[in-house]
Amino acid sequence: MRIGFITDIHSNKYALEEILKDTKKRNLDKIFCMGDLVGYGPFPNEVINKIKEEKIPTIQGNYDQSVGEELMACGCDYKDQKVMEMGVKSLYWTQENTSDENKKWLRELPKEMDVEVEENKIKLVHGSPRRNNEYLYEDADVLEEVTEKADFNILVCGHTHKPYGKYVNNVFVVNAGSVGKPKHGNPNGTYVILDIKDDIHMEIVEVEYDYEKMAKAIEESEIPSAFAEKIRKGIS
Repeated sequence: MRIGFITDIHSNKYALEEILKDTKKRNLDKIFCMGDLVGYGPFPNEVINKIKEEKIPTIQGNYDQSVGEELMACGCDYKDQKVMEMGVKSLYWTQENTSDENKKWLRELPKEMDVEVEENKIKLVHGSPRRNNEYLYEDADVLEEVTEKADFNILVCGHTHKPYGKYVNNVFVVNAGSVGKPKHGNPNGTYVILDIKDDIHMEIVEVEYDYEKMAKAIEESEIPSAFAEKIRKGIS
């Protein structure tokens, strides 16, 4: 079974459109989304509506929760005061510009999902099985903790915006990267394909899109323009 995993779209409708086109070329059996559909970009409703239209099962990300519940913070790990202030502006803009219907939809998304494929138990989360805003970086010591007594053998997450796959305590941990706000050093959106048969094979897919169009859309909105440069460079 070939399954695609997308995550961290962050209101980038242009990247989402191209990645969904790519998935349709690859004969996938199913697609799942690990959340953070909104934030940092000017197209929250367009992204939500596209995910709903495509009927993609979706996990609630920390940003989805903060927008849906109109919280004062998104639970993000900001590096300094200036970056935090920009993030707060982005959050409030997104709350004001996401429809009530879509905020309700975000509120009702599940925090996690369990899927069985070919006798494999897959746990889908946004951040970690413990918190939707916990970062599971590839070299993080916390990976040992969250997999030590796991009742699953595949864990798929997002939140870090950096794709990887590795075994920890016999659990295959997969991060799907980011569709719309990548942090791997170039502007291409990423997603992951798992080919699950007798063995588990993973492919990290990079997809080009018109990132300059997205960057200009940010600059033309009331979202801090610094996020446009991050889109251009694929950095945090």
